[in-house]
Parts: sequence; structure tokens; C-alpha cells
Amino acid sequence: MKKLLFDHVDSPIGTVLIVTDGDQLCSLDFVDYEERMMTLLQRRYGPVQLTMTTDPCGFSSQVRSYFSGDYHCLNTIPVSTGGTPFQQQVWLALRTIPPGKTMTYGELAAKLGKPTAYRAVGGTNALNPVAIVLPCHRVVGANASLTGYAGGLERKQWLLEHEGHAIYKHNPMSSFAS
Repeated sequence: MKKLLFDHVDSPIGTVLIVTDGDQLCSLDFVDYEERMMTLLQRRYGPVQLTMTTDPCGFSSQVRSYFSGDYHCLNTIPVSTGGTPFQQQVWLALRTIPPGKTMTYGELAAKLGKPTAYRAVGGTNALNPVAIVLPCHRVVGANASLTGYAGGLERKQWLLEHEGHAIYKHNPMSSFAS
């Protein structure tokens, strides 16, 4: 059985679960999506045992700093995503999208040299095991619409507003307070 450490962080958009494998972040998800997180962890590792710890590798503190406005503090967190080589390529490319900016699935596919693979990029984003740290919330539909976010579109919108993305600023549809 694979032993992993976990912690939780309260945030303005719900409790965040952080799971580490050694000195790398292997999962970040929301508590209301814990079943999805466990499915992804078990698919990757087989049976897992999560042991509660405080601030593993300082990652919980870094996530708190992100929610306090330090948008670049997550860039140094080492990640262990598992996945296929294509999935890893997509997930790591997410870090090239700066806070406050967005990119379409098609633009991300083109950046990876696979311009027709926008659907595969979208499917890969849906399986991102370390949300926020690998910022899949910064990827939007072709018409800049908020499409697909495993944590819910309200959270995606909040994260973009939090990072100062002008298009989504002050959108009355947001269910989370800014």
C-alpha cells in the first residue's frame, strides 16, 4: 500500500486537500471532490494510505500565500503527476500561462506542436491531479467562455478573478465572494 501525506487548507472557495508523495505534490483538489481525488490516486498508485500531517514540504503555506495574493509562489512547488507523456506535457505547459492571463485549448495544443489535439488537451485538463498549482483554470473555450473545470465553473471564475483577469472581473454570475 502506497503511503502518502495529506493536509487541508481553508480557502475562500472551499477546503483544499493537498497530498504529497515524498517531497513532491501529487494531488491538490477540493474536499467536495475527494472521491474524484481518491479515484485518481488509486488509479495511479493502487491502494493508498493517507496520513494527516501539517504543512507537508511547506506546500500548505504556499497555497495559503497564493490565496493571499502571491500568484507566483506556486511555481516552485515540485509536482509528480503520473500520466502519459502527452498528459505530462500538457500539465507542465499550464505553468507557462501567467496569472491573470488565459489561453484557449486550441492555443495550448498549438503551443505543444499539436494544433489539432485541442480535444485531447481538454480531456487532459479534466484529469489534472494538481489543480491551481498546474493552473488548468487558465484554459478557456475558443470564444473565451469558461468551459470545463473539475472543481466547478464557479471556482474557475473565482480563480481567474482572484488573479485579476479583466474579462471575468466583477461578473455577477460568481457565487463566491471576491
